[in-house]
Amino acid sequence: MPNPFSDFLQFLQKSTLHGRFPIYAFIFLVLASVAIALFNFARNPEQRTMQKTYTWLARLFVGGMWYQQMLWKMPLTFTDSPDGSGGLRYWMGEMGKYAAFKQHAALVNDLMLPHFKVFALQVWAGETFIAVSLMLGLFTRLGGLLGTLMAINLWLGLYNRPNEWPWTYFFLILLNGFFLFLRAGRALGIDALVAPKITSGGTLRRIISWIT
Repeated sequence: MPNPFSDFLQFLQKSTLHGRFPIYAFIFLVLASVAIALFNFARNPEQRTMQKTYTWLARLFVGGMWYQQMLWKMPLTFTDSPDGSGGLRYWMGEMGKYAAFKQHAALVNDLMLPHFKVFALQVWAGETFIAVSLMLGLFTRLGGLLGTLMAINLWLGLYNRPNEWPWTYFFLILLNGFFLFLRAGRALGIDALVAPKITSGGTLRRIISWIT
């Protein structure tokens, strides 16, 4: 029977429709996250706390989840099925049927599905950015914000779908909200290296200060 550890090993050994490159990229992101965390740990005593370590692990795992979910909706087909079936188009269709509010369903059916590739590319790019942002601790408040908005869309869009547990998406909202409001990238991430170098003044500096 499968278990979390065997499933993870199978994931590392799988090939996607784009070959092995996406899996190699995932392994690189994990190793880079560990290296960044160790660098922060070694150079800054304030980073050597259980709270910082737990925050790093939380965003690493949640970022990994976003990365894994991104893999089955990659362009140009936006599905991982060799025959092109299922994938993101299918789940958008489910939102059009089961959204909690009719306005949400109408937005999916009347705008998003007729222009599927435009919106599908945005979904894929958004999830990729969230994954990289959380795993590396780079511009993590922005990654947390996008993750929260994505999770809200899933929560409301699939709220009435049979065999779905809406609390799953609600907990995902809470998790990504923590990364947004707690500045999780400043815990053993790249943001922890960037933030101290930002001084007040200038629109660009204020934007970078906010998203880190």
